[in-house]
Order: sequence, then C-alpha cells, then structure tokens
Amino acid sequence: MAHTSNEQHHYDVTIIGAGAAGLFCAGVAGQLGLRVLLIDHSTKVAEKIRISGGGRCNFTNRDIDPKAPHKHFISENPNFCRSALARYTPLDFMALMQKHGIGFHEKHKGQLFCDRSAEDLITMLLAECDAGSVTRWQPCLVKNIASSAIPETIDSYQINTNKGVIHSPSVVIATGGLSIPQIGATDFGYSIAQQFGLKLVERRPGLVPLTFDGTQWQPYAALAGLSLPVQIETGAKKARTAFTEDLLFTHRGLSGPGVLQISSYWRDGQAIRIDLAPQTDMAAALAEAKTSSRKLICNELGAYVPNRLAEAWCSQNEAWQRPVAQASDKALNQLAERFKAWELTPTGSEGYKKAEVTLGGVDTRELSSQTMECTRQPGLFFIGEVLDVTGWLGGYNFQWAWASAFACAHGLTQRQVPRKSGRN
Repeated sequence: MAHTSNEQHHYDVTIIGAGAAGLFCAGVAGQLGLRVLLIDHSTKVAEKIRISGGGRCNFTNRDIDPKAPHKHFISENPNFCRSALARYTPLDFMALMQKHGIGFHEKHKGQLFCDRSAEDLITMLLAECDAGSVTRWQPCLVKNIASSAIPETIDSYQINTNKGVIHSPSVVIATGGLSIPQIGATDFGYSIAQQFGLKLVERRPGLVPLTFDGTQWQPYAALAGLSLPVQIETGAKKARTAFTEDLLFTHRGLSGPGVLQISSYWRDGQAIRIDLAPQTDMAAALAEAKTSSRKLICNELGAYVPNRLAEAWCSQNEAWQRPVAQASDKALNQLAERFKAWELTPTGSEGYKKAEVTLGGVDTRELSSQTMECTRQPGLFFIGEVLDVTGWLGGYNFQWAWASAFACAHGLTQRQVPRKSGRN
C-alpha cells in the first residue's frame, strides 16, 4: 500500500518499534479490538530476536519467581516490574508457543530456546499481529511527535512520518535501547522521553564483554578462545554480586556468560574477583600433592583447569615453575589464594556494539506499573528495553518485553472504546 507524505491516518494506537515488545503489544492490542498501526524505521522486524541465542532465541526463563520476579532484574525502581511480570509469566508465553506448534527446549538454568529457529518465533508474532488486523509500515521514518493541548481528545497525538501524518490518542514507544547499533538501535525512545519531560536513568552497556589494558592482559591474550566454569563477583558487603557461570578468554579481555552477567553490576573503576576453580579447595589440593606427587605445579593445576591456563598462570612466578614437591608452602599458598580470588580491574567494556542490552533508560517512576502509561503525559506509553528495567542473561529480557507489552496492551483499552471501523 503506497502512502504519500500529506495523507492523514487515524488509529487507536500507534506503536513505534517492531521488535519483541512492539510486535507482541501490537498483536495483543489488535486482538483486544483496537485499531493498531505498528511502524519501524528498519526493513526487517525483530532483528534482536533473529540473532538471539545463536539463531534459536532464548525467549524466556522458566525460573522467574512469580512472587519475586524482580530479583532477576536491575532497576533504580526495582519493584516496578513485579506487576507486569506476575501478570504475564513464562508459562503464558510457553502456552502461546505451543498454540502455534513451535517446539522449544530448556538448555541451562531455566533458559528456553526454540527447537528449530528464531524465525519460528518471529513468524508467530507476525501471525498474532495479523489476527489482530494490525497495520504495519516498514520502513517508516518518524520525523516528530506532537501532542494536542487537550490530551483526552480522540486524536491527541500527531506523528509526522515520511509516509504521512498519523493521529492517535495513544502512542507506544517500543524502540529498545542503544545496544547493537549495527542492527538499527538508536536513541529515539530516549529523545521522545526527554521531549515530554520524562526523567532518564543513566544509560550504559549491559551483558557485555569486559576489556583490559595491554600490559595487564598480555599474559592472558594468548588464551583467547579458552573457556571454563568460574565464580565471578564484584562489589562488597551488601553490594556484592556473584555468579557461577562459564568464563571465556578473548584477545582483549573476558567474555562468556559469567562475565556478561557480572558486567551489568560492574561499574567503571571497580575490581572483579574470579574463583577459577569454584568446586575445589586449592590450598588443600596442592598441600596433598606436595606429599604424594612428582609432577610440576602447572601439571597439578591442569587437573582442575585447562592446561593452557595452568601453564600461563605458573609462568608468572618462578616459584611456581618447579615440581610441586619442591615448592615452599608459602609459594603454594600464594598460588592457591590468587587462583581462588583472582582480582583484576577492567579498563572498560566492548561497548554497545557487543552489549546485549542497555542498562538504565526511561525512569519507571514516571510510569504506571499496571499499564506502562506515563503518569504526567496521558496516552504516552513505554515498553521493553527502553525502560530502566534490565534482566539477567538467560531469557529474562525477552520475558520483560512480553510482560510489559501485555500490560500496555490491556492498559491501552482503558483509554478508549475499541473500534475496528472508521477513518483510515
């Protein structure tokens, strides 16, 4: 369908952003009886879904606790997400997948993936939009959004696009964060929030690999590609956060699930601490080996971690480059202590180009937790990653997309009488 720049279009709701949250919200709202327009500046929908989980999309996590769903999420207003996450749960989304005949499986720690391809999930969301008679414009560039002086009027928002002028009583911003700009991420949602006077929480990359300077990292750069299970932590006392997950060495620093998880809690200048053998009492193991083994210390370490790591570790101290039986107790204790609490300070991260999510965003204290509507700007809604709600690695962020979209779709119906006929 062709659109010219001077055409006028009227919809109950205009949703900007055809990612996970925008697509799901559009489908639910349409099926609730609203006339929905979904627009996106990209040619393809849902690129984050498409590339997630190695192409199979880790679409939710069955371990979310309905009584305390917020414990897997980071926000300056941590209780905000409870309502939406409790009202639309992983079981609800799993039921939708089953309704569409999409197979899925649990891979690790409650993480659910599509059996075949993330494309199946995208096809499902588009089918849900079709079931709600959702109109989609792509690619469509939004030039600006203006509100009328009387927010309660039927056409209280005017959206100027390169395909015409849209009038809607409600606008939903589902444009995501700054993560992965190469697939179309922009700061559009934050700009709209600022335009309407909403507060923003500082944005920074989350679920992102950490980097180290060349001198600090030189002994470990050759280990790129090596992976092992560790316990990794940052912060102290009540602010201490720890994860037991795999770590991956890279040419520039550390990645892998454990590092991605801790990166969301790490702040610039802070140290991280890593237990490279979390299941082992290393001091006791080395003390025992000293009485019964003729092996080199690095060979003893190789029983607990990959040999390449053991060799790199022992090469840093001459006292560790000898048979374990000939090592001093002091040298072995120092080795065990450092191995169990390797402390290092990242110089930064790989940034938004490698970050899976954006921490911070629109301050949720500006919104209703029941509907996602701005309390001081009626008819304006924000959902998904653009908000200051960030989940752990493992499907939590997609569940927030589904839950916030569902809450928003039902909130939209409270603003007007649904209508399927009328102006277009």
